[in-house]
Amino acid sequence: MMEIYQKQSLKESLKVYLDVRMIRIMLLGVISGFPWVLIGSSLSLWLKEDGLSRSTVGWAGLIFAVYAFNYLWAPLIDRIRIPWLTNKVGHRRGWIILMQLVILLSLISWNFLDPKANLGLVITVGLIIAIASATQDITVDALRIEQIGKDEGKSMQAGAAMAVVGWWTGYKLGGVISLNTAEYFEKLGFENYWQLTFLILGLVIIVCNIALMFVHEELFSERYESQKRTDEMFQKKIGSSNFFTKLASWISGTIAGPIISFFKKNGFKIALGILGFVFLFKIGEAFLGRMSIIFYKEIGFSKTDIAVYSKGLGWITTVVFTLLGGLFAIRSGVIKAMFVSGILMASTNLLFTLLAWSGKSEWLFAIAVIFDDMAAAFATVAFVAFISMLVDRTYTATQYALLASIGTAGRTTLAASSGALVDWLNGDWGIFFLITALMVIPSLIFLYTIKNKIKFSEK
Repeated sequence: MMEIYQKQSLKESLKVYLDVRMIRIMLLGVISGFPWVLIGSSLSLWLKEDGLSRSTVGWAGLIFAVYAFNYLWAPLIDRIRIPWLTNKVGHRRGWIILMQLVILLSLISWNFLDPKANLGLVITVGLIIAIASATQDITVDALRIEQIGKDEGKSMQAGAAMAVVGWWTGYKLGGVISLNTAEYFEKLGFENYWQLTFLILGLVIIVCNIALMFVHEELFSERYESQKRTDEMFQKKIGSSNFFTKLASWISGTIAGPIISFFKKNGFKIALGILGFVFLFKIGEAFLGRMSIIFYKEIGFSKTDIAVYSKGLGWITTVVFTLLGGLFAIRSGVIKAMFVSGILMASTNLLFTLLAWSGKSEWLFAIAVIFDDMAAAFATVAFVAFISMLVDRTYTATQYALLASIGTAGRTTLAASSGALVDWLNGDWGIFFLITALMVIPSLIFLYTIKNKIKFSEK
């Protein structure tokens, strides 16, 4: 069923951004976005500058695939309490702090590794960071959604915008710190300039943990009671009561409960349509994103150029257009926002085709980055709002992780072949970007077929 929107003035629509909860949600977004700098652009450029091929860099990106499968352990995140930490800082925040500690220790270990001699070990540490980050994202998204009441649909969409602003702030400004620090150490003559850079980035992790203490977490007793009722339902079906049946009921309720809830609410066909759309929507963006920093380097831009145009300038553009995208979703509806952002993504990818065929051009580079970030901002805020409004609060972490993971599955598993595709095209970046522009079409077909039958939790 389509959303029902009451017309309101622009001033009334903007007021929702002044809520103090939006700042907390932005902080959560920063915490979520920063690890992508580590295993995305930083790791890719580290491997490239150590002499590894485009294909190797592309396939190394398979570590992102763990984001596609974090829903498998999301039910445990919803149910298991971290000893000591949960009582001290809360269920959600306890999980986040634990994962941040794992990421920090991984960065320290990278300082002692050389990709040429220990590629497998470098990638393994990257995989550990990805697993910790993907686990962290489960609880970050749950905590973010739980900042907003069940009946605050417009606040949920504004919160989605602030979460995206935070994510891109963590990713873009983290990239600025990463690239400029690496460039600085390289100019000083350090051969292990990337390893030293990762130590500096570890300080950002510490700052993120301090910021987390400003994010409020409520005790959701209603969630625990609802989960308990689901366990009891499975236990009644089993028919007896002992340790083993209680354990079987807990496992069944933890794993099957969120899935049953999702399909029961939407109906089987519509649920499948939603999953198909979510899987396909951002594949083209992922193909472009995975190879973009390699393209910038090959066309002749330095790390400082990339930091200024792609990271610094891109961050400003992303923040502005994410807030505008959230406002557009609030006033026009999230379904319409999804269609508009899909078309924008496809259109802006063509600018990279123009840049590839025209050669190095700083002004065209800036234009391409600005419009690409504008489209990505619109698409991401609409996508986050879309899946946030689908979840059942009884299984916030699990259902959001399931939907987000399916979206990530398309982006990570298929986009891992991005480097191989460029090589297959004999380095014709123009054709590569043209192909990425066409990749959004199947997802919009899925959305069109189900747009009038989707049932949202928020109004």
